[in-house]
Parts: sequence; C-alpha cells; structure tokens
Amino acid sequence: MKQEVEVLVSLKSSKNQALKVLSKSLVFIGKKRTLDTYFYDPKRPDLKPQKKGRLMNCLRLRTKDNKSYLTYKKDYFEKDIWIHSDEHETILENSKIMLEIIRYLGLKELIKIDNTKYVFENKKYEVVLEDVKKLGIFLEIESKKNTTKDIKKDKEDIRTFIKSLDLVVDKELNCGKPELMIKKWRKY
Repeated sequence: MKQEVEVLVSLKSSKNQALKVLSKSLVFIGKKRTLDTYFYDPKRPDLKPQKKGRLMNCLRLRTKDNKSYLTYKKDYFEKDIWIHSDEHETILENSKIMLEIIRYLGLKELIKIDNTKYVFENKKYEVVLEDVKKLGIFLEIESKKNTTKDIKKDKEDIRTFIKSLDLVVDKELNCGKPELMIKKWRKY
C-alpha cells in the first residue's frame, strides 16, 4: 500500500508557459497518455459516488505505457477537505480478462478519464502537468514518500512549493479528476 499525499490545482497559466517553467527547475521524465476507467457497485454504498459526486472508495482500471493496472483507493477527509488516499495497486497480465471479472462481479462503469501527462520530478516531488480531455489543464504535485507521519506538514510543503513555481493556479481542488468529471458530466 502507498499513502498518496498530493495537491491538485487547476492551471490558469498557459500549458506552454507551465511546461517552460517546469522544465527550468525540474527533471523531465516524459509524456504519457493514461486511460482510466472507474467502476462503482450499485449494491455497495461505499463503492459509489455520494450525492455530491465524492468518491470515498474507488476501483480503477488504468492503461498506460502499454501496461494495465488495477487500483483500489480509499480516500480520507477532514471535514470537507481531502487529506490523503491509501492506494493499493497491482499490474495486470490481461486487462480484458480483468474487465470481464469486474463485470461478472456486478460492477458498472462510472466514468472514463483520458489524460495526457507531462511528468517532472525533483528529489521530493513528482510534478505532473495534466491535460485531461473534456475537463481541463491541471497541476498535480505528489510527495515521493510512500508513507508519512505528518500529512498536514507535507501538504503545506507542497503548497509552498507550488507558490515557488511562479505559475498562476486556482485554489486547491480537494478532490480528484474522477470527482471533477462526475460533477461536470453526471447527476448524483
């Protein structure tokens, strides 16, 4: 299990300007296209969106770099603010068979996310400029630590790092792209 501590913001600066800024201070790892399919269980309240589209738990089938992954995420909130996720992920030999298994279990497709990611890093963070089809441009900064004892401090450090980038961003979103997509395209 990985403890995911990150901050997601909408990017107000242009994509090209952001790529230039990130290239100056970080190491460019590469450009990746990621296709995510999220599923819900009509019989389990904890594995479907809440009324406002929030996902407390989710099952995701991801394809990137010609590989497939199955991920179960459990989100933790303090009041209405997302704190972190516990992420359990494994690589799959055959995503088509996994998709059949998911359907046999009675899970339904919730949402698909088509995302082009420009991945950068330094010693502390993975910094990803995300161009999400039908949603927008985002900046996601994730701590490279697998676990942390002080999530609040780590998130504050990430916020300070974002300010140092000299980019125009919107306020912290406190949700992920699946929730944003649900709120935009679905009624719950």
